[in-house]
Amino acid sequence: MKLFSRKDKTEADGPRVELLVEGMHCNSCGLLIDDELEEIPGVRSSTTDMKAGRTTIRLKEGADLDVAALVAAVEQAGEYKARPAG
Repeated sequence: MKLFSRKDKTEADGPRVELLVEGMHCNSCGLLIDDELEEIPGVRSSTTDMKAGRTTIRLKEGADLDVAALVAAVEQAGEYKARPAG
């Protein structure tokens, strides 16, 4: 895991998945989650808003990712609980 590596968040195209995340205590929690998600092949970028308790994941076009794998990655980043939004 690369700690706090930042991908270009300006790329807004591609499919989007939103997760609700519980257990974050500070902005560093969000950065840890983003780093974990961005290590997954097929993920273009991840942006986590600690105050909103939400993570927005942008996927590469044609990426075939299961939402359960994204939830598992969030929970692997620390003591967080995640579920699909909506």
